[in-house]
Amino acid sequence: MHTNASTYFYGFSLGLSLILAIGAQNAFVLKQGLKGEHVFWVSLTCAVSDAVLIAAGVSGFHGLILRAPWLEPAGRYAGAAFLLWYGGRSLLAALRSSSTLQPMGSDPATLWQTLAACLAFTFLNPHVYLDTLLLIGSVSTQFPGHGFEFGLGAASASFVFFFALGYGARLLRPLFQRPRTWQVLELVIGLTMWSLAYGLLRGS
Repeated sequence: MHTNASTYFYGFSLGLSLILAIGAQNAFVLKQGLKGEHVFWVSLTCAVSDAVLIAAGVSGFHGLILRAPWLEPAGRYAGAAFLLWYGGRSLLAALRSSSTLQPMGSDPATLWQTLAACLAFTFLNPHVYLDTLLLIGSVSTQFPGHGFEFGLGAASASFVFFFALGYGARLLRPLFQRPRTWQVLELVIGLTMWSLAYGLLRGS
């Protein structure tokens, strides 16, 4: 028999296990945390976006997704295009002079530019719909009468993870005082984005 507490922690565990996987969104939050730019708003935007999608999945929206098969390939191609663009930008940044790779650049992105990129990483990633709408939404049906607690647990995991990642990144700042480290980070992010884009285009 499921209790409110056990259902909450099951949802929390599932949500955390899904979000821990390295992806474009996590890399973006990590980079913003290292740069110290708009960390609170980036973390909050990612967490709230997840919570909205989780609520939709738990409320039964995953059934609509299953009845609209065209949404999946459309999302894949849009997401792949964005990842290719952003990955290319990171690879170019890895080749720039060391002065442009400092954590606190002279020309940081505005809040609205940053949030636009954050939302793109979230909603142009088809995997986020698979995780939140389909997987979490489907698993929630195993807890009849406790869907709210299950969804709350999964959403809480997103809040804990994104804020821990965004603000915890500051612990790595001494390492990133060296321009070479920033070049490596940009290179890894760029290759990660292109790898994810390749996976999307292959349909994996």
